[in-house]
Amino acid sequence: MTAAITVEVQQLSHGAGLPLPAHQTAHAAGMDLLAAVPESAPVIIEPGKYAMVPTALSIALPPGYEAQVRPRSGLAAKHGITVLNSPGTIDADYRGEIAVLLINHGSTAFAIKRGERIAQMVVAKVEQAELVMVQTLGETERGSGGFGSTGR
Repeated sequence: MTAAITVEVQQLSHGAGLPLPAHQTAHAAGMDLLAAVPESAPVIIEPGKYAMVPTALSIALPPGYEAQVRPRSGLAAKHGITVLNSPGTIDADYRGEIAVLLINHGSTAFAIKRGERIAQMVVAKVEQAELVMVQTLGETERGSGGFGSTGR
């Protein structure tokens, strides 16, 4: 296991009383993001619809890192709730509130309540690439075979 990096976090006023994301086990890759919706106004997502759910968190990632917002497997498996733009990317220079775009692929309406674990956030190293124009690319065994070309 590698050493932890430091990520500054700011909890916005509508997140008062909610715990900060944390790794739930020693080897967990992600930290659960919680819904910072009003107690009296859960977000209802009808089947086939989507909603932007606030987390009341802003972060400052170190240069060379991103945060990925990914679905929680339990919500997906049990209710058909997933992250629409999965994985969502939070760039190191973004300082706004993290919001989670959830979609309901289930057959019944789903209520997102305050403090509910709605997604997980994974902080990862990134490399920027420099694209270089060439006339031809090197040959490989696969070649230009695309979707399904290496098997079912």
